[in-house]
Amino acid sequence: MTLSVTNLLIIAILFLFGLGLYALLTMRNLVRLILALQVMVKGIILLIITAGNIQEQMGIAQSMALTFIIADTIVAVLGMALAVQVKKVTGSLDTKEISKLRR
Repeated sequence: MTLSVTNLLIIAILFLFGLGLYALLTMRNLVRLILALQVMVKGIILLIITAGNIQEQMGIAQSMALTFIIADTIVAVLGMALAVQVKKVTGSLDTKEISKLRR
């Protein structure tokens, strides 16, 4: 059984998205949650590029992927800045401990 490049890319997309989703659901550390979101978004970007390759619309796919990369980077930087501030104020990055502060 031979796998085509498209099939390998679909496997990689599912792996990246699944790994990010698993980490997002099991981790409680804010920094690790941000990294899990990054992994999920990389899978989505790979999906966009693969779909553009299949539809022979690589120009549109590349521009969409670049837009996602820029937006993703901004979100990650803001999330990390927020995590630093939370660590300074609470002394912890655990989401359960942080959620107790509201009560």
